[in-house]
Amino acid sequence: MSERHERSEQRERSERSERTTGHREILIVDDEPALLRTLRINLSARQYAVRTAATGGEALDRAAHSLPDAVLLDLGLPDLDGMDVLRGLRTRSAMPIIVLSGRADAADKVGALDAGADDYLTKPFLMDELLARLRAVLRRPTGAAPPVRPVLGDHTVDLAATTVTGPNGAVRLTPTEWRILALLLANPGRLVPGRQILREVWGPAQEARGNYLRVYLAGLRRKLERDPARPRHLITEPGIGYRYEP
Repeated sequence: MSERHERSEQRERSERSERTTGHREILIVDDEPALLRTLRINLSARQYAVRTAATGGEALDRAAHSLPDAVLLDLGLPDLDGMDVLRGLRTRSAMPIIVLSGRADAADKVGALDAGADDYLTKPFLMDELLARLRAVLRRPTGAAPPVRPVLGDHTVDLAATTVTGPNGAVRLTPTEWRILALLLANPGRLVPGRQILREVWGPAQEARGNYLRVYLAGLRRKLERDPARPRHLITEPGIGYRYEP
């Protein structure tokens, strides 16, 4: 048996052992051995079951064999275009996918989000930030309807009755604020591209009007956040989009 084959079998035994514990399974797809090792150590220390793939083909094979609970995906892979791998994974499941990439251009980020990524983190990144974003996407109930009465800080939102109740009573939202808020609340922990919000709220012809969103999100924060200048629940990802953090 070759040394490489033996290492592969050892990794498979380790991953099978991890999966029997009932921990959340994370598939890491990256061709950088040092980063794979660092991510495995940090995730395993936090009781995640970790699987790894160094190529796009290996990632698709692993996901086809056993769907993970979430995927950390690098776009710069040696065999396949990372965007094709992203689309292939997305056709299999609604599992959360966080892209980890050295591509910092806003167009790359928006393209990945439009292709089905739940979040996008530019390398190099802080491990604490990655772990926080991973926890956020794993909190999102995959394939389930959003809660009818989500909580946003001190406020309870009744989506069916279109009412918001805070410590001082009812809070009035405009129809446009309601449409934006409902879209964010339907994707807890997930980054929603600004273009998607503009398209769904104002129509396809308004996808470039990012100033619309900045004005309305500022208004929502004044009404719903404890500290609008340091929002805890309605988060901006500059140049990309917005997210609702429960």
